[in-house]
Amino acid sequence: MTAYDLVVRSRCAHLPDSVRPAAVCVRDGRIAEITGYESTVDSLESVDIGEHALLPGLVDSHVHINEPGRTEWEGFATATRAAAAGGVTTLIDMPLNSLPPTVDAAALATKRAAAQGKCYVDVGFWGGAIPGNTHHLAELHEAGVFGFKCFTSPSGVDEFPPLSWAELPGVLAELRRLDALLIVHAEDPAELAEAPDSEEYAGFLASRPPRAEDKAIARLAGLTERARARVHVLHLSSSSALSEIRSSTLSAESCPHYLTLDAKEIPDGATAFKCCPPIRGRENADELWRALADGTITCVVSDHSPCTEALKEGSFGTAWGGISSLQLGLPVMWTEARRRGHELADVVRWMSAGPAELAGLTGRKGSIAVGADADLVVFDPDAEFTVDAGNLLHRNPVTPYAGRTLRGVVTETWLRGTPAGQDPVGELLRRDTR
Repeated sequence: MTAYDLVVRSRCAHLPDSVRPAAVCVRDGRIAEITGYESTVDSLESVDIGEHALLPGLVDSHVHINEPGRTEWEGFATATRAAAAGGVTTLIDMPLNSLPPTVDAAALATKRAAAQGKCYVDVGFWGGAIPGNTHHLAELHEAGVFGFKCFTSPSGVDEFPPLSWAELPGVLAELRRLDALLIVHAEDPAELAEAPDSEEYAGFLASRPPRAEDKAIARLAGLTERARARVHVLHLSSSSALSEIRSSTLSAESCPHYLTLDAKEIPDGATAFKCCPPIRGRENADELWRALADGTITCVVSDHSPCTEALKEGSFGTAWGGISSLQLGLPVMWTEARRRGHELADVVRWMSAGPAELAGLTGRKGSIAVGADADLVVFDPDAEFTVDAGNLLHRNPVTPYAGRTLRGVVTETWLRGTPAGQDPVGELLRRDTR
């Protein structure tokens, strides 16, 4: 055999079964061998990162890239460069906020064409389930989407309307036939109120109470059981819905902002913190962390939902609802996880292995294992930095984390054995990619 293309040595390699010293050997973009740290290995390039942690590339299964159509909000080049800088080597793009939305095979082809040659990390796509497009779901599935996203309440954009409770059973039946995953923004519209045109966060928070999530998730659990379908709850914010999730076949994710930010600390007028469902209180976050620890919540993903700076201005009633955090998820989560007594291996499980499993990418993504893509991240868990929004790589420099001191710095990212962020060498993934 010829020499390996790359060998990365770390005294703190996060492998699926342990954290230990290791040399990770790469050939043709895949991990070909994992051997002892001190092993003599013939390679074209060798990197020793010493005590720094070697992590599998993160998988972010909840990203709104918005291109084409709203590329001034975000785009494939800017989003994927930010991802690479944050240690995210695979992301899956949501079907809405781009024009056209990804609700049929032609729209998916348009989006893939827009992404071609622009991606600095690997990118897959979710399809959309909206009223009237059930007959398009099979063609999207065949075209390689990773599953289907729907809303049970208004999405914020007119071209991606929600499914009614009467429409959901038909969609679930079709996805059961296809053995496809449905991912759901679960808030009951009957429990939502119009947010007041105010700079006070409390009014916005009251307009989207926990019972909106709780009621939607309970109804969704019943429909899922009857359909025997696969359904995943997106961006869980309400801890009072956890008992329903635990007693059902639903899976669930949450996001760094729900786990680390406190509604009581959001200043009036700070619309960078606005998202739907909303950021709630510290005691609520405590319960979400317990659900992470016991496995009820299996993934932590960004729900990176950016817009222009102008659309983030105004009141909590009128500003766009979305958090920009794609580049910061790992240090945000590690800072809080460490404070709460969790290990870095826990964060890796929540942000890499968990989302990879959700998307059906286990074996290729989400772990440092022989046969997997050589998506590797060097992480200094002890370094600290203060977030300067102007230094972030997503298109519009707005983030609720501006000025926060975080622990943990990504110092190097490899995508399939190649330094990520330098050239747009990301692949466009299909669900059946192996």
